[in-house]
Amino acid sequence: MSQNLTLVVMAAGLGSRFGGTKQLAEVGPNGEAFLDFAIDDAVAAGVNRVVLIVRTDILADVKAHLGRTNRDVQIDYVLQDQLGPERDKPWGTAHAILAVAPVVNGAFMVVNADDYYGKSSFVALAEAMDGMADNEAVLVAFELGRTLPAIGTVSRGVCVTVDGALVELIETYLIGGNADGIHVGGQPCDLLAATPVSMNMFGLPASVLAELPERWADWFEENGEGEKTEFLLPTVLSEMMDEDKLTIDVVTTIEDWIGVTNPDDLAVAQEMLRTKRSSP
Repeated sequence: MSQNLTLVVMAAGLGSRFGGTKQLAEVGPNGEAFLDFAIDDAVAAGVNRVVLIVRTDILADVKAHLGRTNRDVQIDYVLQDQLGPERDKPWGTAHAILAVAPVVNGAFMVVNADDYYGKSSFVALAEAMDGMADNEAVLVAFELGRTLPAIGTVSRGVCVTVDGALVELIETYLIGGNADGIHVGGQPCDLLAATPVSMNMFGLPASVLAELPERWADWFEENGEGEKTEFLLPTVLSEMMDEDKLTIDVVTTIEDWIGVTNPDDLAVAQEMLRTKRSSP
């Protein structure tokens, strides 16, 4: 198992559609937030350090929430809003990872703070990262059917692979499911329930951190005037793949992804996690 493995949790999002700090929404049977499960499952899989990327305005609340549980792991905090020009909306997931570059050495896991990935997903990721070279990365892919909401549509990064390696990540919008199968924009499509999709769960080498400053500067020069433009991690990883600087192995999981986008999703997530994670 990889030594000195760090978990980076992206927790600086605004949660606009949810209407509050969904990073701290109590979804578990004992008042856990999604990030509690991510931290505990990652530590159980071999992680010995956690870095949370947050905003200044929620730092105290996040610390207070995590302080309710004693964990034998180092937890550090990085403020994404202190990097780069001030803006109401965070600058995106690649910008978030750029913010941790000064404090992370070596390979690291990346997850969202408002998603549930499951115990076995972290085990699979840790095993795949063991001995990972500096030009290699890992993506944990979920089965599309296990990530769709009961009502409404979502966007997903559809993974195209060859011999277990990622060759393309296709961002696909308005995906939904019903009794007739999966549809995109209300129309039949070729996607299957077992189609692998990315939920932003990566194992990344330190070389990605080294690439980010120059790529951020180039991106900002071209896109920095936009109020909602985002410097995105999947885009950076795809660029590095195209430049033969990175290969990404895809590891599949049969865990059910759980998340919340709108307030109505909360009760569904709570019921699913009550079944999965209830303590005696």
